[in-house]
Parts: sequence; C-alpha cells; structure tokens
Amino acid sequence: MYVKYARVWIPDPEEVWKSAELLKDYKPGDKVLQLRLEEGKDLEYCLDPKTKELPPLRNPDILVGENDLTALSYLHEPAVLHNLKVRFIDSKLIYTYCGIVLVAINPYEQLPIYGEDIINAYSGQNMGDMDPHIFAVAEEAYKQMARDERNQSIIVSGESGAGKTVSAKYAMRYFATVSGSASEANVEEKVLASNPIMESIGNAKTTRNDNSSRFGKYIEIGFDKRYRIIGANMRTYLLEKSRVVFQAEEERNYHIFYQLCASAALPEFKTLRLGNANYFHYTKQGGSPVIDGVDDAKEMVNTRQACTLLGISDSYQMGIFRILAGILHLGNVEFASRDSDSCTVPPKHEPLTIFCDLMGVEYEEMAHWLCHRKLATATETYIKPISKLHAINARDALAKHIYANLFNWIVDHVNKALHATVKQHSFIGVLDIYGFETFEINSFEQFCINYANEKLQQQFNMHVFKLEQEEYMKEQIPWTLIDFYDNQPCINLIEAKMGVLDLLDEECKMPKGSDDSWAQKLYNTHLNKCALFEKPRMSNKAFIIKHFADKVEYQCEGFLEKNKDTVYEEQIKVLKSSKKFKLLLELFQDEEKVLSPTSATPSGRVPLSRTPIKPAKARPGQASKEHKKTVGHQFRNSLHLLMETLNATTPHYVRCIKPNDFKFPFTFDEKRAVQQLRACGVLETIRISAAGFPSRWTYQEFFSRYRVLMKQKDVLGDRKQTCKNVLEKLIQDKDKYQFGKTKIFFRAGQVAYLEKIRADKLRAACIRIQKTIRGWLMRKKYMRMRKAAITIQRHVRGYQARCYATFLRRTRAATTIQKFQRMYVVRKRYQRMREATIALQALLRGYMVRNKYQMMLREHKCVVLQKHVRGWLARRRYRRTLRAVVYLQCCYRRMMAKRELKKLKIEARSVERYKKLHIGLENKIMQLQRKIDEQNKEYKSLLEKMSSLELTYSTETEKLRSDVERLRTSEEEARSATSRVLSLQEEIAKLRRELQHTQAEKRSIEERADKYKHETEQLVSELKEQNSLLKTEKEELNRRIHDQAKEITESMEKKLVEETKQLELDLNDERLRYQNLLNEFSRLEERYDDLKDEMNLMVSIPKPGHKRTDSTHSSNESEYTFSSEITEAEDLPLRMEEPSEKKAALDMSLFLKLQKRVSELEQEKQSLQDELDRKEEQALRAKAKEEERPPIRGAELEYESLKRQELESENKKLKNELNELQKALTETRAPEVTAPGAPAYRVLLDQLTSVSEELEVRKEEVLILRSQLVSQKEAIQPKEDKHTMTDATILLEDVQKMKDKGEIAQAYIGLKETNRQSPQDYHMLNEDGELWLAYEGLKQANRLLESQLQSQKKSHENELESLRGEIQSLKEENNRQQQLLAQNLQLPPEARIEASLQHEITRLTNENLFYEELYADDPRKYQLYRISLYKRMIDLMEQLEKQDKTVRKLKKQLKVFAKKIGELEVGQMENISPGQIIDEPIRPVNIPRKEKDFQGMLEYKKEDEQKLVKNLILELKPRGVAVNLIPGLPAYILFMCVRHADYLNDDQKVRSLLTSTINGIKKVLKKRGDDFETVSFWLSNTCRFLHCLKQYSGEEGFMKHNTPRQNEHCLTNFDLAEYRQVLSDLAIQIYQQLVRVLENILQPMIVSGMLEHETIQGVSGVKPTGLRKRTSSIADEGTYTLDSIIRQLNSFHSVMCQHGMDPELIKQVVKQMFYIIGAITLNNLLLRKDMCSWSKGMQIRYNVSQLEEWLRDKNLMNSGAKETLEPLIQAAQLLQVKKKTDEDAEAICSMCNALTTAQIVKVLNLYTPVNEFEERVLVSFIRTIQVRLRDRKDSPQLLMDAKHIFPVTFPFNPSSLALETIQIPASLGLGFISRV
Repeated sequence: MYVKYARVWIPDPEEVWKSAELLKDYKPGDKVLQLRLEEGKDLEYCLDPKTKELPPLRNPDILVGENDLTALSYLHEPAVLHNLKVRFIDSKLIYTYCGIVLVAINPYEQLPIYGEDIINAYSGQNMGDMDPHIFAVAEEAYKQMARDERNQSIIVSGESGAGKTVSAKYAMRYFATVSGSASEANVEEKVLASNPIMESIGNAKTTRNDNSSRFGKYIEIGFDKRYRIIGANMRTYLLEKSRVVFQAEEERNYHIFYQLCASAALPEFKTLRLGNANYFHYTKQGGSPVIDGVDDAKEMVNTRQACTLLGISDSYQMGIFRILAGILHLGNVEFASRDSDSCTVPPKHEPLTIFCDLMGVEYEEMAHWLCHRKLATATETYIKPISKLHAINARDALAKHIYANLFNWIVDHVNKALHATVKQHSFIGVLDIYGFETFEINSFEQFCINYANEKLQQQFNMHVFKLEQEEYMKEQIPWTLIDFYDNQPCINLIEAKMGVLDLLDEECKMPKGSDDSWAQKLYNTHLNKCALFEKPRMSNKAFIIKHFADKVEYQCEGFLEKNKDTVYEEQIKVLKSSKKFKLLLELFQDEEKVLSPTSATPSGRVPLSRTPIKPAKARPGQASKEHKKTVGHQFRNSLHLLMETLNATTPHYVRCIKPNDFKFPFTFDEKRAVQQLRACGVLETIRISAAGFPSRWTYQEFFSRYRVLMKQKDVLGDRKQTCKNVLEKLIQDKDKYQFGKTKIFFRAGQVAYLEKIRADKLRAACIRIQKTIRGWLMRKKYMRMRKAAITIQRHVRGYQARCYATFLRRTRAATTIQKFQRMYVVRKRYQRMREATIALQALLRGYMVRNKYQMMLREHKCVVLQKHVRGWLARRRYRRTLRAVVYLQCCYRRMMAKRELKKLKIEARSVERYKKLHIGLENKIMQLQRKIDEQNKEYKSLLEKMSSLELTYSTETEKLRSDVERLRTSEEEARSATSRVLSLQEEIAKLRRELQHTQAEKRSIEERADKYKHETEQLVSELKEQNSLLKTEKEELNRRIHDQAKEITESMEKKLVEETKQLELDLNDERLRYQNLLNEFSRLEERYDDLKDEMNLMVSIPKPGHKRTDSTHSSNESEYTFSSEITEAEDLPLRMEEPSEKKAALDMSLFLKLQKRVSELEQEKQSLQDELDRKEEQALRAKAKEEERPPIRGAELEYESLKRQELESENKKLKNELNELQKALTETRAPEVTAPGAPAYRVLLDQLTSVSEELEVRKEEVLILRSQLVSQKEAIQPKEDKHTMTDATILLEDVQKMKDKGEIAQAYIGLKETNRQSPQDYHMLNEDGELWLAYEGLKQANRLLESQLQSQKKSHENELESLRGEIQSLKEENNRQQQLLAQNLQLPPEARIEASLQHEITRLTNENLFYEELYADDPRKYQLYRISLYKRMIDLMEQLEKQDKTVRKLKKQLKVFAKKIGELEVGQMENISPGQIIDEPIRPVNIPRKEKDFQGMLEYKKEDEQKLVKNLILELKPRGVAVNLIPGLPAYILFMCVRHADYLNDDQKVRSLLTSTINGIKKVLKKRGDDFETVSFWLSNTCRFLHCLKQYSGEEGFMKHNTPRQNEHCLTNFDLAEYRQVLSDLAIQIYQQLVRVLENILQPMIVSGMLEHETIQGVSGVKPTGLRKRTSSIADEGTYTLDSIIRQLNSFHSVMCQHGMDPELIKQVVKQMFYIIGAITLNNLLLRKDMCSWSKGMQIRYNVSQLEEWLRDKNLMNSGAKETLEPLIQAAQLLQVKKKTDEDAEAICSMCNALTTAQIVKVLNLYTPVNEFEERVLVSFIRTIQVRLRDRKDSPQLLMDAKHIFPVTFPFNPSSLALETIQIPASLGLGFISRV
C-alpha cells in the first residue's frame, strides 16, 4: 500500500496531523520515507527505529466527508479528525456519526436546522436514511422504545461550551413535538418550560461558555402505552455552589441574580431593594455582568412565565426572589475586626438589615451568630467568637447552603409539576452531564466530574463491545476477543476500599483532619503501588491520576472542606425562627429532625446534603451516622443509581465537541478537537471498530458498487455466491474479510484497496473510451476537413471560371462602348462646328442690317432737330423784341404820369381850389344824380339788349366752339400722330437700352443662377445628408419609441401578470386560511366527539327518556334555518307550539354573520331607494320641460289614469276573490263544507278556473305587447330637434338603463319595502301579502299622478276639449281591443296567440299610419308621440313584472289549495257511504288536467328519514355504487327528496333532511375516514349535491346551461344558499381528509421509489455506509419502486373517475399529490448527503419524466401538477450542472429560481462524488453563489412544507342528466321512497 503517490498522515505540532504524498515506493527495511507535503515542500520522514511503525494511510477522497466515521476504510485518529474538519468547515455540517455515537460540533452560530419542518422530516424516518442529526438520535430512541418495549437513554456529554445543554434541549423538544401529550394539560409544554427555569438557576457564564450548565441533570420523560408524554422527572448532580460566592475573571454568577438586578425597577420588586449588578459583591467579582446579545430583563420574563406554567404561584415566585435578593444582600455584609480572634458587624449595617427584613429574622441574632459559634462538649456548651476570615467563610457557607436548598426546592416543585397523573409505561432519559475537565488548578469539583466520566466511559466501552459482539454473533462471524481499554482500575482507585474517596471520608471524620494529612495518606497508600496514581515532583499537596482521557493533577487544598460542606447550626436556627416567611421554613423543614443538639458534630457544623435526608427514628447514634454523609459519599451513591438506570436502558450517545476556545463560528482548532475526541471516547470507539472488521457491506450493496470488477460469467443468480467468487479473486488473504449471513465484513484498509482497484478499472475503461472517442473525433475531423477542402476547391475553380467569363464579356462590351463613344464624339464635334458657323453668319448679317437702320434713323432725327431748333430761335427773337417795345411804352407812360401827379399835388394845396371844387361838386352831384337815373334807364335797356345779344352770342359761340373743337381735334390728332411717332422712337430706344440692360442682367442672373445652382446643389446635398441623418435619427427614435413602448407594454404586462399572480396568491392565502380554519374546526369537532364518547363510556347506562341531539346537528339546525313564504304573523303560533327542548341556542358567529348580511341588505335597499328618488326627480324635471306640449302630456296622463284604474279594478277583484277563498276555507273545517258540490267547493273551483284563465290571458297579452313594443322600439329613429329629444328622453334613457341592469325589479322591491305597513292590515290577503303591496304601490303611484294632474290642470284647461276627443278615440280603441281579446280567448291557445298577434299588428300599423299622417307637417309632435310610445312600453314592462310575480304567487297558492282539497276529498270519500254518493247531486266542475309524466321528485315519509340516511349514506358500499350505477346517484336521490319537500313548502322537512344528510356524511367519514374509496366517493357526491342545489336554485347565473325541462325543476319555495355554504365547507373538509389519506398511502413509497430505487440500473454505485445498530431502509430496497407510485396514482385516478368526481377537482387532487411527492423527495434529498450526487440527479430527472408522462397519458398537464415538481427538477439539475466558474454560478442562479438560497447552498454543500472522477464543490464557489443570491428575497426556511394543502375550489359543473329519467335500483333498499 505504501507505493509511490500513496498519501499518508504525519504528525505535526501545529495541525496535529499533516497530509503528505510518497515520492517513491516503500521497501521493507527503509528507515526514511521520501514525502512531499501538500504545500509542495519535500520532506524526509524518519521511522521509529523501535516500532518501525509506518505513518497511517489517508483514505481516498471519495470516502472523505462521510456521514459515519466507521464507513472510512482506514480508521485512525487523523482520518477521524480530517473527516470532521471537512464536514464542519467545507460542508457546514455539525453532526457526524461514529458508530453508535453522534458527534456534535458547536458551530457558535444559529443554524436553521431545528425548526418544525425539520422535526417533521425526521419523524418516522429510519436513522440510517437521514443525515446525522440530534433529531435522528431522538427518533431512533423513540422508535426503539415503541418497538422493543425497552426504556431508552440519551447521554449527552462534553466539556463546557460544547453545546450539551442545547443538544439535550433539542432532544426534549423533539419528543414533545412528535409524541404530544396524552391529556389536555400540555405536559410537553411543561417539560420544555423546565429548561428556562433550570438554566436561570443552574447555568452561568464561564470563560468557555456563555450558558454553561454548572450541574448535571438526568430527565426522565414518561410515556403512556400509546407513547404520548404524560410527565417527566428530573435528577440533578453536583451543583457548583462555590460559584454563588466566587467567580473568576470574565465569569458570572448564576443567571437568576443578574435577571433580578435587571428587573429591579419593576413595581413588585421594589421591596427587594435591588440595584445594579455591580453593586453586589456576589455578582461583580467576575467583572463581566453583561452577556452580548442577551437581555436579562427579557429572560426574567421568560423565567417567570415558565414558573407560572409549572404551577409555581406568584406568591411562591416572590418568595424565591426574596431569598435570592437576601443572598445578594448577605454577600454585601462586612465585618470589622476587634482583634485577631474576634470580629463584629457594624451597628445598623444596611445590607444585614435588608437581609433580615427579607428573611423575617431578628437583626441582633443574625449579627451575633455571624460573628460567633457554639461549641458543645459532653458536659457543657459555650459560645466562642470567630475571626474575620472565619466569619466571611461562615457567611459564604450560609449563602451557599441557602442557594443549594432553594435549588433543591425548585427541582422538587418542577418534578411535582411534571409528575405523571397516570401510570408510566416507559420513559426516555436525557442525561446532560459535564464532560471530562482538566484545568491549571483542579479541585474537588473536577475530581467528581472526572470520576463520573470514568464511570460513563466504562459503561460506554462495555456497550460498544457488547454491540460488536452481538453483530458478529448475529452474522455468524467467528468471534475473536477484541482488546479494548478497561478503566476499571482507575475506578477502583477512586471508589474502592481505601480509595481516594474512602480516605477522604475517613479524614473528614478525624477531629483535626486536614488536606495535608489526607495527601500524605494518599501517598502512603497508592504511590508506587498503583500505576494510575502519581505524585507531582514539586508539590506535596497534589496528586495525579491517569484517567482514560488524560493525566490530571489535583490540588488537595479545599478537598476536605468541600467534601464536608458544613454550615453553622445556629445560623440555620435563626433562619428557621422566621415567622413571616413560609417558603424559608419549607427549605429547611427536612433537616428539623437531623439538626438537633444531640446530633451535632463536635465541630458544630452541619453537613449539606444533595438529596433530602429521611428523618431518623432510631437511636441518636444512628441519626448522627446518617448525618455524617459527605458530599463525595452522596455523589458516589447517586452515581451508582444513575449507572443502574443507564444499564437498565438502551443508551444513545451524543458527544459534543468545542471547536475553538474563542467562540468563533465555524472555526476548527485541531488541537482542541483531538483532545476532546480522545476524552469523550470517540477514538476508543474507532479503535474497537478497527480492531475487528470495521467496514461492512450488504451483498446487494457490494454487488452494486463493484459490479464493474466482475465479468459477465461471474454474475450468478445468487448475489451472495457471486460476491464470494469475486472477493476470492480480488483479495487473496482470506483473513481480510469474512462472509456473514447478510453482510460482508472487511478489515481496515480493504475497502480502500477495492476502491483503488475499482478506480483503476474505471480509469482503464475511461482511457479506452477516450481513445476510441478521440480516434473517432479525429477521423470525423479529417473527413470533415477533406470534404471542406474539396468543397473549397470546387467553389474556387468555379469562381475562377466565372471571373474569366466575366473578363471576356467585359472586353467585348468595352470594344462596343469605344466604337459608339468615338462615333458620338465625332458627330458632336461636327454638329458643334456647323452650329457655330450658322450662328456667326446670323450675327454678321444682323449687325450690318442694324448699322444701316441706325444710319437712317440718325438722319431722320437730325431733320427733326433742325426743324425744332429753327422754330425755337425764331420764337425767341420775336418774344425778345416784343418785350423791349412794351418796356419802352411803360417807361414813357410812367414819366408822363409822374408829371401829372406833380401838377395835381400843387393845385391841391390852395384853398380856393377846394372851394371851387366844392361848388362844382354840388352841381356835379346833381348832374351825376340825373345822370345816374338816365344811366339806370339805359342800363335796363342795355340789359334787355344784352340778354338778347347773349342769346345770339351763345348760339354763335356754340357754333364757333364746335368748329374750334373740330379743329382742335384734328390738330390733336396730328400732334398725337407726331408724338406717337416720337414716342415709338423713344420706346424703341428705351427698349434697346432695356434689352442691353436685360442682357447684362441675364448674364449676371445666369452667373448668379450658376452660383445659386451650385450652392443649391451643395445645400441639397447637405440637406440630403441632414435628411438622411434625420431619417436615421427618426428611425432610431421610432425604434427607441417602439422599444420603449414594447418595454413599457411588456413591463405593464409583466406588472399586470405579477399583480394578477399576487392577487391570486392573496386569494389562495385567504382560501387557505379559511380552509385551515375549517380543518381546525373539524379537528376540534372530532375531539369534542371523542371526549363525548369517552364521557358516555365513563357514565353508567343512560336512563330511558329524551335523547339529546348531536351537537353538530343542533348547531347546523340553529345556524342554517330558512324561512318559508308564511308571514311572521302566521308563523308565530307555530313557533309557540314548538317544544322547548327543540329550541337551539343561537350561534354567535351565525348571528353576527346574519346581522352583517342584514346591514348589507339595508344599505343596498337604501342605495336603491336613493336611485329611485333620483330617477323620480329626473322624471319630474322632464315632465316640467314637457309642460309646453300639453296635448301630448295630457294624453299620456289620461292613458296612465286609465291604466291605473284598470289595474286597481283588477287588484280589487283579485282581493275579493282571495277573501272569498279564505272565508270559504277558514270559516269551517266540516267535511260537508268542503265536499264536492258544497258552496265552498264550488266557489273554489270557480275561482281557480277564473284565476287560471285570467292568468293565461294576462300572460299572453303581456307577451304580445312586449313583442310589439320591442319591434316598435327598433323601428324608431331620432329625427329633428335633437336638444328637445335629449331633454325629453332623459326619463326613457334612465329607465331603460335600469332595465338593462336589472334594477327595475330592485327599485320596485325597494319601493315596496318603504311602503310596507304593519303586517296585521294585510296578512289575511294571501300568504306573503304580495297583492296588498302591489296595491299599495299602485295607490302611491295614483296619488303622485293625481297631484301632478291637479298641478297641470290649471294651465291646460283651454286644451281639454281637444284632448277629450282624442281620449274618446283611445277609449274606443281600447274597447275594441278588449273585444278582440275576448274573442281570442274563445279560440284554442295556438290560434289565440296568432289572432292576438294579427290584431295587434293591424292596430299598431293603423295607429302608426294615422299618426304619421297627423304629424306629417310637424316632426316635433311626431317625435313626442314616439316618446310617449316609449313610456307606454316602460309602463307595460313594469306591469309585466308585476303580473309575472302575481302569476308565480297564485300558482303556488293554487298548488297548495289543490293539495289541501285533494286531501279533503280523500277524507270525505272515506267517510261518505256509497248511498250518499249516489244521492248527492253531481255538479259539473272544471278539474285541472293532471300531469302524467315524472316530475323529478321523490316522496318519503318523515319517519323514514333516518332509514333513508342509513341506507343511502351510512351503510352504502361505494364500490358497488361506483361500478354498477350512475355516478353521483346518492346526491341525485337526496336532491330529489329535497325538491319534494320544497314542493310541499315544508321547511322543517327540508331542514331536517339536509341536516341529517350532512351529519350522516360526517359520521361515515369518521368511521371509514382512512379508506380512500369512501372519502373519494363522498367528496364526489357532496360536490354533486352542491352543484344540484346551485343548478336548480332558480338563480340566473346557474341556469344558463339548463334545458327548459330542468328549469321547470327549480326550487320554488326555499332559498338554500346558506346550506350551500355548509355543503361547501363540508366538501372542503372531505377534500382535506382525502389529501391526508392519500398522503398516508403515498408517504412510505415516495423516498424509496423516487430516491433510493435505481430506476436506471447501473447508473449510480452505492457508496460505503457505516450502519451500526441503526435502522435503515436500504436493507429493504426494492420494496417500493417508481412503478409502485405510478400504480398507486393510477388507482387513485381510476377511483375518482369511477365516482364521477369533477375533472377540475381531480386536477386539484393530482396537483396536491404531486406536490406531496415533490416536497417529500426534496426534503429527504436536502437531509441526505449520500443522495446528493450526479448519478442521483439523473435518476431523479428520469423519475420526474415518468411522472410527467403519466400526466400526459391522463390529460392532466394543465392541472398545475408539473409546476409543483419544479423545485425537485431544479435540485436534480443542480446536481448535474458544472459547478466551477463564475459563468456556472450565474447559470445556477438563473436556473434555480424555484429553490431558495438556503436550499441551493445546502445542495451544494451536500454534493458528494460517487466516483473519484467527480469533484467536490469548492467553498469559494458556494460563497460566490451566496453573494449572487444575497439580494434574492425568499424564505430562509430550508425544507418545503410537506403538510401544505393548496386551497380547493369547486367550480360549478351543471349536470345534463334529467331528473325525471333517474331510476332507483332495488339494491339500495329504498323501497319506501315513491316517485312523484
């Protein structure tokens, strides 16, 4: 085995063991091994020259990480240590088996592996099938207790901080959860409640553990014969009392003290006068009063709650807290020294005062005896003072004594609370005891602890040895004695005569015994005589004992004092003298008879006992002897008792390991771990196993694993012989293995050897497969390359040929192009030259002509210029001469005037001149006057002449003027011709200039155009580029918008889907809560029935008399009652007549539900009333707007008035007829009155005939009117005046809206409710007062219309005359119609309807033609006519509704009356003699025709109801009904019976039948509730019954798929909606029971069929297991396979189909079944490391595919069952995918969306390679997965809830089966039922 590349373990001072690899083969005689460490360092390992022992070999990697250490091939210390480390660090697994031992490593972290789901997963499972767990050990103990009828023990050991207390706590929690309690006292809760109490008073913080148990305890959990918890008992060992008065650094006192200090502020604790923990001496010595993460105040609340639960009253609790507070105050008592031998307490010392107040003792006495002691001799007694040091020790001893007694008292009370009230059948003990301890200073406590561990180790070794021996004998293996370590010598050294304890007790009896003298006795007795006893070299006060785990040095100091454990008697007496503190007296009452003066020791101290000491009744000497028992003696006795108990039970061992001293989570210290492994006996178990045959395989396992090493010829039918033949070939040394009856036993290392051979064989096979595959791949690659080369060549050559052909074509094309191009160029050049020549000629000739023209034009212009110049010069010369002549004349005349003026001025200056002038002037004036007169006369004559001359002149002037004008025109014409010529010449010149300017502009424009064209082209190109860019941007934006819209749409759809899913989940959650409540209700109901049955059994024979109805029946009867059509006034006498015994108490839940329903109905009624008021207001507004149209409105009012009067008359007629009927039937009951021919009888028949005819007439009339009105409505089209039409049609639209929504009927009902008066006014009309209500409603409408008519009458008086004629015509038309209807009534029904239709069509056609002609000129009036027609339609619809209701009610009354009359006729006929019949005159009567066909009802007598339930429900065999009869036949029969009761209007019968049916179904399910066929049968029938109640309820929503015949079968009198709810709840309960039944059937098959069985043979090889004395299902492999599961599914499906279960319900059942399969399989996969492999993932996926195939075969793929398997499918995929890179991690995270993060990590941690070719999942990869999944919000729960039941729904499924066709088979025994 030690060959090259073999791996070994070598010792290492740091890591204990290191792995190394051999660099060359080892040869015998070599002294040095060439090794290479894992870090790559080479090393020479020297062998021990004496032993030449080789280093231990390392196991193959495939065996590392096994659940059981004994499954390792090489069993030794490094293999065990490495396996534990790999499981703890890499896989985060804290539990590992080591044979029968469970090794538990403290993770120092809360792990989610102790929840309720984990407990349920381990419950009922075999220990070998599941991963190691404390629950697996507890389940094994519980199972063995039930199977072997033997008590069990679970021994939990380990050092402080290893997790012993937690492990014991979880074991007790498992028992409490799995077993439950046998009574309602919740014993399991009390057992668990004892933990917080014992932890508070017995646990403390140490340097190694924050919650270290400072005492040992053994809890016996008692069970009854049904293995349910009935009680418990607790025994405690060696409480560490010294901790009360002293704590080391970083440690604390017991938790209860700190809890008290943290709760000091509570009001009830004020009297204790507590403070902070640092205030008290007993709590501040450690300097660490607070534990991180622990709230002492909260823990105090938990402690008090636990005390209350265990029956410790509040007064006793306060007493306990007083004593504890007194201990704290006692620790603060200080002493003052008087001298070296005496001391005193300071006066009025506060701590002592508080202590005395709390204890109720005298201050002076306690202060005195704290500083003094009493010494008693044979003759006298005297008091001696003590020193300060002794006083402090006495104070501490008193505190320890009080606490120890209080601890015992609490334990006793806990035991009393847990005491079983019934006889205990068996028990399971849980021992939580300290492990082996060794410290720097070890004292009496460590000595006792290690002594107990020696005893436990001896018992453990013997048990392991015994199991090995039993295993060998069972398998008939030759037995060879296995040498194992026996620690009996060490035990003898401690407890034998003259042993350590014996010498210690002897020294305690000595008057002056001391620790030193005791040490010398030890040296003298054992040193050099016992190999296990040694003396330290440097000390005379210590000794060393070689324990099984290690050497321990004990210091002798304090041994005697701790062994005596005494306290001064006088201090105890002072405490006993307390009169006010009852609890304090109880603590010491057991010592009263022992602590007497005569029994006191000479030293005056009293020894403390661990157990109550029995009072001595013998001599004082005997009492003294009893009193002198030491602590060591008591501990030895209790330990012997414990060992006797353990030996009488089957032990189960849990060894707790502390991985490091720093409490770091998941940190493994190899040194500390190996110390504890050596100390706890795990390595001893390994050594015992390794000494024999540690590896054990069943023959099937060996064959499955090593089938690869066998040849086909080696495989025989006998697996055992096959394995023998193969092993003889593989292993030559026959001593290396043994063949047992069922197993093969291997020596250590042989499995590794076989694994190596198997790996080599698989490696060779892999190499051959690789070689073949690689050759095939290379050949494929070569063929592919060759084919590709040929293909490339073909394509290249073709390409070249095509290129050459293209070249030739292009050359020819180029030549042709050149020819035409050259021809084109020459032609273009010639044409250009020719055009240029012609252009030059044209230009030259034009130039010459233009020059000649210019010359002629210049000559003409010169002539013109000369002419004008010469004329201008002549005119200028003439004008100059004329001006000169005129000037000369002016100058001469001026000169002459100046001379005359000068003369006149001179003459004027003389007077004479003036006088002369004056005289002359007068004469002149007279002359002038005369002259003026003459001149006037002449003027007048001249005027006359002038006028005549003017006339002549004017005529002449006109003539001359006309001549002048003529001349002027001619002159103008000449001038114009001349000017025209000149203007033409100027225009020509101007045109020439413009032409030149235009040419210049043309050139500039052309230049600009070219420039513009160029710029435009550039701009266009730029714009095109920009346009293309914009187009691309637009396209990009459109694409983005499209993408965004798509994303938004997808996100909205996704959000909508998510919200929909969330709403569905919420709905399912609500359904689930409701159905869980129903489940709980049914459970409580069953519990109630069981208790009731038990009480009935306990009570004697009941007295004959009234039998009380079943509680379920009474509750149903009270909860679901239905009122008939009878009014309250009629029902009151019936109620008063009911016996008081039948009055059931009102169910409060039902009352609240009904009250809520009433409030909802009232709100609905109020809303309808508000709506009706609003519509009426709108109608009033519309009427106000229509006041402008009085003729139309008046006609409508008149018509409505006529209709109202007609309805009133009809109602009065009906009322009178009903009154006559009631009088005729109620006045007398005499037979002669109701006999045929009697007045009442005749009246009744007449009324029935007339009413039936009237109803038929009204019904047909309403149908006819409705059809015609509908046709008229469709024919109306809106025309002009839209505004008026809109205003006028408000009422019509509102009413039509109400009609469309079905609100007209509700509005009428609301009006009816508001108008309802007291029932006594109309209760005599008919059964429900319907006619009276209709009459009252009409009266209200009457009043409303009359008031409106009166208000409008004043404004329309002038138009009444015109309207009366119209009204008269309408009356005539109405009379004519009535005559037609009367004629039609005489016709047959078919002809009647046709005639009515024909008459109505004719009438309406004539009316339409008349109104069209009448309003042809006025469209507005025609429109109003149409509106009035609409309103008439609405009125007719309302009347139709009322008539339908009246018809229904009258039909019901007719049926009831007909039945009563029939009964009366039968009775009368029996009483009348034949002669009377002959003599009685027979009057002709109209008898209604009786239906002859079957009505789909079954009649039974009320007394046959129990027989019906018995035959149809209780004693019915589902199999016979399912095979021979139609599905759901019982449901149809029950419903037809209900129909008949409804037909009879018998509410009591309906209620009784339905209640009996429900109770009968419950009884049969309770009796045969575990039978799948029975539960499925009644689930199907209950659902069918429920569907029938819905289908025939008369509600429109359930009548859509009914045939007309089925609609006739609807219930008429009762609304059974409440009973439908009861049946729905019952169906839910049956469904849940069905799920539980199929779960119980499937659960044993699932794990075996889905996980353990190899559906694909040979895919997975079984790994070696270490099943040591544990039950396992592997041995029974093959019991259940996947085919078993599928066969069971087929059975379930066929049964449900035979029973006629609804397809949707079958889908839900299948979905639930598949969920159970998936959940249980996944949960077991998550708890079984051996199942997490690649090959197992393939097996699971194949199994799932088979289940999916089954779903396809059954057409159930849309049932949602496949989705429930998604977590299992993803887990199987997770086992098979790659698990290395980050891409793999991303793929895993996206793939495993149905698994939680905890489940994914768990599967990766558990992944175990079956072959060495597979690789383990790296820790870094798992951390990567955790990082990627940290944002995922999922449940932290590890396991799926296998008990989860999906909420069930019952979709309505109407039946097409006609009730009248159902036949009742005689086999049902229902002959007492008759068809109606």
